[in-house]
Amino acid sequence: MYARSFRFDSAHLQGLFAPRKPRTPLLRVLIGLVGLLLLAVFVFFGLFIGAAMLVAGLGWRLLHKRATRDKASASRVVEAEYRVLRKPTLPTPR
Repeated sequence: MYARSFRFDSAHLQGLFAPRKPRTPLLRVLIGLVGLLLLAVFVFFGLFIGAAMLVAGLGWRLLHKRATRDKASASRVVEAEYRVLRKPTLPTPR
């Protein structure tokens, strides 16, 4: 009997963290619209930031290529003789 009186009962805490919908229909619609508005704002800013990152990356690449192309064309010329190797022929399956 003594051990049972100090047992922790979690039944009281289940309702504390459970999400509950309001009973008023107008408040339900209002909370739903606020949720949709928040979702639309997140999607808009996510697309805007993603597009800005793509444009910045492309601009960086174009500007970086122009600056290094002049230096690279004069100093990175490699002259050599090359020989083309053919693939070995495999036996055909019978």
